Amino acid sequence: MSLITKVLFYPTLGYNILMTYVTNRRWYDRIDETVVLGALPLRSWNKILVEEEKIRGIVTLNEDFETEGITNSTEEWKSLGVEQLKLPTPDFVASPSQEFINQGVSFILKHRQQQHSVYVHCKAGRTRSATIVACYLMKVNNWNPQEAVAFVESKRPHIWLREKQLDSINIYYDYLKHCKTQGG
Repeated sequence: MSLITKVLFYPTLGYNILMTYVTNRRWYDRIDETVVLGALPLRSWNKILVEEEKIRGIVTLNEDFETEGITNSTEEWKSLGVEQLKLPTPDFVASPSQEFINQGVSFILKHRQQQHSVYVHCKAGRTRSATIVACYLMKVNNWNPQEAVAFVESKRPHIWLREKQLDSINIYYDYLKHCKTQGG
């Protein structure tokens, strides 16, 4: 973790909270029958996420310092009947690795087969988590990257995918095309 990432964490988290009050940004958005894409699942959201959104899986793309004391631990999620997958990815400078994208998509698909909902999040639900969600949509809908990103953006207009995240999505798309040609 870089010092700059840690220093900017609380000011940018505060900015995200402020934006939900002064704009039409929502803390989270349902993308399809399985996936909910959002910001840090603060403890105050537990009841809504578990009881109303029927969340049974959670994909966390934060480094540990971003969630400590702010969100549930893996054990606390488990006590609520929610399975957590942690894929620690630095904020601002990184995109989930292809290994993490594969793990995240597989996790979502496992819960989809069980007709569960999965909450996919990073700090703001705009970059790291949106990357995983776009890759999931390409897999389940046979979409290309532009279709997947446009769909996510139609549900959560304030996503912010930059070159690094778009490159990751394109690499995953190439992987999916290769799997199809290999019969996988």
